[in-house]
Amino acid sequence: MTQLTHNNNYIYSFKYDYHHNELCKLESRQIFDKEERNKVLFSNVKVDPSISPFIKNRFEIIASSENYPELLKTIQGKNIRVEGFKVEYLKLDGDAAERPERREKLKDIGYRIDGFPNFNNPSITYAICHYQNLWYFGVLTKQNTAWLKHNKKPCSFSNSICMIIAKTLVSMASTGKTDNNLLDVCCGVGTIMLEACISGFNIEGCDINAKTCQHSRQNLAHFNYTSTVYCSDVKYLDKKYGAAIIDLPYNLFSYSTDSITENIIESTAKLTGRIVIVSISDIGTIIKKSGLKIHDFCTVQKRGKSKFTRKIWVCEKEHSAIEMKINQN
Repeated sequence: MTQLTHNNNYIYSFKYDYHHNELCKLESRQIFDKEERNKVLFSNVKVDPSISPFIKNRFEIIASSENYPELLKTIQGKNIRVEGFKVEYLKLDGDAAERPERREKLKDIGYRIDGFPNFNNPSITYAICHYQNLWYFGVLTKQNTAWLKHNKKPCSFSNSICMIIAKTLVSMASTGKTDNNLLDVCCGVGTIMLEACISGFNIEGCDINAKTCQHSRQNLAHFNYTSTVYCSDVKYLDKKYGAAIIDLPYNLFSYSTDSITENIIESTAKLTGRIVIVSISDIGTIIKKSGLKIHDFCTVQKRGKSKFTRKIWVCEKEHSAIEMKINQN
């Protein structure tokens, strides 16, 4: 039997629209340290697909082979015994198999697992896929789409970021690690906080606008999430966070200047060493002036003919000369 040539434990499959292409690639670089290609990514990094709006499945590889009959023999030899299982065919880029062929292969796999299947509420979902001349068998974990209920949050602003971007900001700030405690600066109505809460992150928010803080608390309470929202300028906070997200005021409904932007970023940098910033203008000079290094970057345009563009900046603190010297020793 041909052994796995990718030398990875997981296959991730992605789904996104054309206008989110760069955002998805930015997210995959932050989580996996490499880009997805053709909406497929091989990695040894294990993350829950539900932390991302783009990751649809995580396929944990059990066996692989260039030869399909040999793959079946390997599955048979593993003597898998489980009740309530289900088998699915994961169709990846370049796989031309039609539905009848896929169904036959699902039967092949099912007959080699000892137990009664459960198609509606499976205890475990196995899967088979074919990618770049290799057959794979493994365990499939799907994205939980419960986060889509946030579309019906009671309070919203017309200029609020969409849920997809909000969810991506959380996954990038945390690099996929749910034990990271996060801060949402300029939290507005709490769109980012909602996406963090449903994915199991600990997050707090702050905003100087009392009305938006109230709306944020209402949205959190509506979905039974427990999280703190400070009606405060970020400069008055004194807690430390694993990472922070700043969706800067757009100077539309909230007044903003370069000086305000600089103060927000500098104050946030005192609380954490990693910040993901959203802006509608080029703030590269301000970021560097705040003692941060731009680690990665992308732009996101609205779908359709709109020219409205958001810029996403992934920033980290610059190491001081003393810190670098300590690390070298």
